[in-house]
Amino acid sequence: MSDIYLQRLAQVLVRYSLNIEKGDRLAITTTPHAAPLVREVVREALRVGAYPEPMITLPGIEEIFLKEGSNEQLSYIPPSLRIARQDYETSLAIFAQENTQDLNGIDPARLGVRQQAFSDLGRTFLQRGADGTLRWCVALFPTTAYAQDAGMSLSDFEEFVYYACFLNEENPVARWLELSRQQERLIQWLKGKHQIHVRGLDTNLTFSIEGRPFMNGDGHFNFPDGEFSTSPVENSAQGVIRYSFPTAMNGRSVEDVRLRFENGVVVEASAAQGQDYLEKMLNLDEGARRLGEFAFGNNPHINRCTKNILFDEKIGGTIHLALGAGILQAGGLNQSAIHWDMVCDLRKGSEIWVDGELFCKDGKFVVEF
Repeated sequence: MSDIYLQRLAQVLVRYSLNIEKGDRLAITTTPHAAPLVREVVREALRVGAYPEPMITLPGIEEIFLKEGSNEQLSYIPPSLRIARQDYETSLAIFAQENTQDLNGIDPARLGVRQQAFSDLGRTFLQRGADGTLRWCVALFPTTAYAQDAGMSLSDFEEFVYYACFLNEENPVARWLELSRQQERLIQWLKGKHQIHVRGLDTNLTFSIEGRPFMNGDGHFNFPDGEFSTSPVENSAQGVIRYSFPTAMNGRSVEDVRLRFENGVVVEASAAQGQDYLEKMLNLDEGARRLGEFAFGNNPHINRCTKNILFDEKIGGTIHLALGAGILQAGGLNQSAIHWDMVCDLRKGSEIWVDGELFCKDGKFVVEF
């Protein structure tokens, strides 16, 4: 990415997404590959009077821990990370992997130990985000690994990233505010509604959203963003769904996932690839078989699958439903060590009904305001 786009990205992250103020402590977690962006973020944070603290993880360290560490070592949480999650005012995680498959050889049971150990700290992190004591955001720095996953050259993937983030415009924040207003109109229409019915290819699923507000994903928690989401009532999902795009957890790819729900619980699950891993994650804890999130993808600049959930879940005309932990701000009660987003493409041959009224057809919103 050229300097102008890195500068714009840092400015938007610091001043819009995180709304960093003078005196704020900012934890920046990433890898050395994101150094060009980290430098710009640090520079911008200093300009507003904040205290940026890069926390850089070397490639391969997590693999060593998972292969060679004891259960006690896998469960250890470094004090610096605990303090950042529990006390700092702001947090920025920048994805910048050199190999997205580096954990493929790890026993899922050992991954489970790691996830369970960090689950309490994760809940604290999300609770602080919900009550406003922590402002956090997740972003991505383009690497060759992500470009290869997307089937693109690095330069093409860089262009895809800054286009998805509206960074090709002189005032990206104005564009994010425009998207925010459009999504807010849809959220207000959904306010007070009770039931969602999704119909599409190999999909016929109903669930309740009664009492569950939708959240406006407009670039404050994810960057890029472009979604509006809620947490379904935990015991309400009934029916079947087929997820169109590949999905991954801890670098393990699972494809063509089909789930059947009864009373909110996954009772049947299959995958054309990754069946064993899917089943192990579903059995990780009691909450892993229930829905924690339902969302509409709504970023007009993302229209293709990249095998990266930060982008794929925002594709306009799609929905995604996450297994596991619910969204606290949306009233979600489900607890789990996982939050696994899976994307369903509804751009052809689909309908979404809300309380018996057609809300979305073939990926297009059809309600009138």
